[in-house]
Amino acid sequence: MIFRRAAMREFASTAAAIFVALFFILVTVILVRLLSQAAGGRLPADAVLALIGFSTLNHLPVTLALSVFVAVLLSLSRSYRDSEMVVWFSSGLSLTAWLRPVLAFVMPIVVVIAALSLFLSPWAQGKALEYRKRLETRDEVSRVAPGVFRESVSAQRVFFVESVDREAGKVRNVFINSSKDGRQDLTVAAEGLVESASNGDRFVVLFNGHRYEGEPGSAEYRVMAFERYAVRIEPKEIGVIEFTPRTLTTLNLFLLPSNANKAELAWRFGIPLATLLLALLAIPLSFVNPRAGRANSLIFAVLAFAVYFNLLGVSQAWIAKGKLDVLAGMACVHGGMFLLLVLLFGWRMLPDLRRFKR
Repeated sequence: MIFRRAAMREFASTAAAIFVALFFILVTVILVRLLSQAAGGRLPADAVLALIGFSTLNHLPVTLALSVFVAVLLSLSRSYRDSEMVVWFSSGLSLTAWLRPVLAFVMPIVVVIAALSLFLSPWAQGKALEYRKRLETRDEVSRVAPGVFRESVSAQRVFFVESVDREAGKVRNVFINSSKDGRQDLTVAAEGLVESASNGDRFVVLFNGHRYEGEPGSAEYRVMAFERYAVRIEPKEIGVIEFTPRTLTTLNLFLLPSNANKAELAWRFGIPLATLLLALLAIPLSFVNPRAGRANSLIFAVLAFAVYFNLLGVSQAWIAKGKLDVLAGMACVHGGMFLLLVLLFGWRMLPDLRRFKR
């Protein structure tokens, strides 16, 4: 019991430190990608935070799986490096004695990963898709940001405002350039605001400006000066959201057994199963010769994790295309990894068996 508590404590502290590091790396990568979209005008700046949350929830299962795998690997590697395993084996205990404490540590996390993979991750992806759809239906005025040229969804209008007076609800130095049927309409105004009528219609009202209408390359232009100019904002309707297998609930995937839905089920159930097998695989992979260093084992462990999840992705694609049955695909990937696990245990325990025969 003392040994198990010590092992569990070391596994937990190592896993927590690794998860925090991986989580911040994940958030940073997502943040950089979303900020690049926001800087390019493809995403409103106020939507970045919400999409970071949805994307983080979507990637949590894989992040937890990697954290558990590396935590078990590093903890056992430290035991080899500090010669604690020498005492362990000299006491008559084999490598399989580590299975019980590792399983006791991993199983609660596997349950959490299963819940994330089966329920929370598809919910987050569905909400992200719905949120992006709502962003696309925003009116063009909502997309305007001070100091940034914004293009409308139809690519027929470009907006620019120099500054925003939030207390007065006005914008300063407005520039609007629109083109339609080969003609251009350029509008500049000193200030502008948004007004709502009694019937609910919204209008963009510009004050003290000029409007230029004409065809590029032609001398025929119409110039108008105005003190007040109002344009009605056409409301946009939310279109039908097309859900993909990644956004469907697990129950709906079972009720609609298409190839794509079966492939998604194989992925969702594969992540917790892969977490369990990888944690057990870390036991024989953690072997380190104190005189030779531990680089080779760590490199092989990282490659094993990458290959395992890439094989999950390949099997998912083959199941979606109908080239592979869902049970056969899962059996090939997870069964192959289980066979590798047994072979590695046998390889590491072979010297002990030889000594036992002598």
